[in-house]
Amino acid sequence: MLDIECFSFINRALEDELAPIVIMASNRGNTRIRGTNYRSPHGLPLDFLDRVVIVSTHAYAADEIRQILAIRAQEEEIDVSPNALALLTKIGQETGLRYASNLVTTSDLLAKKRRAKEVGVEDVQRSFHLFYDPERSVKFVSDFEKRFIGDEGGVTLSVANGADAMEIS
Repeated sequence: MLDIECFSFINRALEDELAPIVIMASNRGNTRIRGTNYRSPHGLPLDFLDRVVIVSTHAYAADEIRQILAIRAQEEEIDVSPNALALLTKIGQETGLRYASNLVTTSDLLAKKRRAKEVGVEDVQRSFHLFYDPERSVKFVSDFEKRFIGDEGGVTLSVANGADAMEIS
């Protein structure tokens, strides 16, 4: 999100005779304006907020997600089975459209590897297990946080079954 200096610049541009049309998107609630200690809706300065027209949005329905994913597959020239498209739609509802549309591509690569003519359910499932959505990624990082290098460069190595963790026996 933009900070207070960026909003000052945009405000000046909006006061110009040839003012641009500025389109912004935000999923921020009542939050702090970056660069200040003030809180406001969407993290926008109040004088800027007075100038905006807010467009209401809604989450996509299952049919809309299915249609968007079908279009994405068609544009990438990927044949997807109806069952695989149904699974991708379910994944899109639960995790997000961006992740599901990325799975279209990765599932196609897996299908090509097994020399299939179309993406099947097994390709989507394998892709889902190989590539994490943001929520599962955050859970993974928090579960295994001690195994990663921290801000100070430290890492905690553990010993498995009394032997060196890197030892192969």
